[in-house]
Amino acid sequence: MGSAELMLFTGLLLAGGAVYLFLSSLLAGKPGESQLSWASGTEPVKSKNGVINLCRPLVHQFTMQHASKIKSEKYRKKIRHLLKVGGLSSELNEDEFIGLQIFLGFAMPVFLLIMNFSLDLGFSPFMVIGLGFVGFFMPEMHCKGSKKNRELAVRIDMPFFIDLLALSVEAGLDFFGAIQKIVDKAEGQNSVLAEEFKIVLKDIKIGSSKTDALKELAARLDMQEMTSFVAVLIDAEATGASISQVLKDQSVQMRMERFVRAEKAGAQASQLILIPLMLFILPAVFIMVFGPVAVAAMYGGK
Repeated sequence: MGSAELMLFTGLLLAGGAVYLFLSSLLAGKPGESQLSWASGTEPVKSKNGVINLCRPLVHQFTMQHASKIKSEKYRKKIRHLLKVGGLSSELNEDEFIGLQIFLGFAMPVFLLIMNFSLDLGFSPFMVIGLGFVGFFMPEMHCKGSKKNRELAVRIDMPFFIDLLALSVEAGLDFFGAIQKIVDKAEGQNSVLAEEFKIVLKDIKIGSSKTDALKELAARLDMQEMTSFVAVLIDAEATGASISQVLKDQSVQMRMERFVRAEKAGAQASQLILIPLMLFILPAVFIMVFGPVAVAAMYGGK
């Protein structure tokens, strides 16, 4: 890219930034009518994703009204599930999610078209269309990535948290009192599991039964370990079994499952390393070992 093209590219980026800042300031006082449809009536928390925070003012103004026209209950149910298991229900509602899909689905190919026209980059129409699909599915990919990160954090914390719960119950606290104690101790540590336990206590305080609060915990995390843990707790509560013993057994089982997963991951890694070994390392070894022999055989008699 020459200096003139680089200057043009920089100018376009600056112009785009200026237009964005102008529109953001112009629309700051005029949010869309359906921008916030949380049941609690509270505003969303600031997202950890910079793209969402950057696009939110424009989404509210230009695409929220179109998002509200999508009435497919099956599609909306899928979105609610994605937001719940991704831990993003406080950051996005379903209308915002759909609006973000529509906005990115149009904005990204339009940006590429402007760059292509201005700098004569020679991108094919298929690339532009493909970028539109990427933009449309970006919010869904963000939810799925957030879900994976939450699952990893919960799997790491669960054995330790369950041990603390067992010790607290043995010390005389009831199960939900033990949860409150752990949530207080974990304050400020940015623990996914502690935050989820905090929501459980909040649900109970506003009137949910203990069973329903635990089932909602399993639904939000949507992972086999937590589903089994909740099922065992509910069964122990119903049958009057010792909660502390149940917690100890669950802690041992979680650690065994984590050890099995580590072994499985190690076995998979040893298999995956065969690919670079065959493609890069072995050819280099063969060249080093047999190269001089081949050269001597070819030119040795001359």
